[in-house]
Amino acid sequence: MNDPIIVREMTLDDCDRVSEIRVRGWQHAYKGLMPQPYLDALSVAEDAERRRTFFVGAGSEVVNLVAERAGEVVGWACHGPYRDGEFRTEDAELYAIYVDVGQFGAGAGPALLRESADRCTAAGHRRMLLWVLKGNARARRFYERAGFAADGAEEPFEVAGAAVPEVRYARVLLD
Repeated sequence: MNDPIIVREMTLDDCDRVSEIRVRGWQHAYKGLMPQPYLDALSVAEDAERRRTFFVGAGSEVVNLVAERAGEVVGWACHGPYRDGEFRTEDAELYAIYVDVGQFGAGAGPALLRESADRCTAAGHRRMLLWVLKGNARARRFYERAGFAADGAEEPFEVAGAAVPEVRYARVLLD
């Protein structure tokens, strides 16, 4: 854990590892927040196939980053234009951020979030927004420590027939 964290752009070759981190992240973070049969049925292989398709088809607006430590991918983040329904706004959105559960607290999450925010600031976005499960206290604390705050917006979200509402967080990037 003494090796530095390097944040770089994701490549197609990273898709399998990113999917492993993402699926295990869902299974860990959303335990008790989503139906367990749904979480148990998540497939790394299926997610990797979707990730490859999305990665190849994503335009330059979507930025995928990975965090590496000692040559191993330990985290992933994805950001781009904020999606308001079918419309894109001037704000940026952190679409996802996941860290290998064995790397929690080792700096990969803050490094990925910092790099995403820096890139969004450099691109001229005034704010960065994100959606987080209302019941995910750990993630909400993480975002709050990074300067994000709930802005009052909530969205219904349903997974396998269960309501898992999301709240929106915002952070000003440019005044």
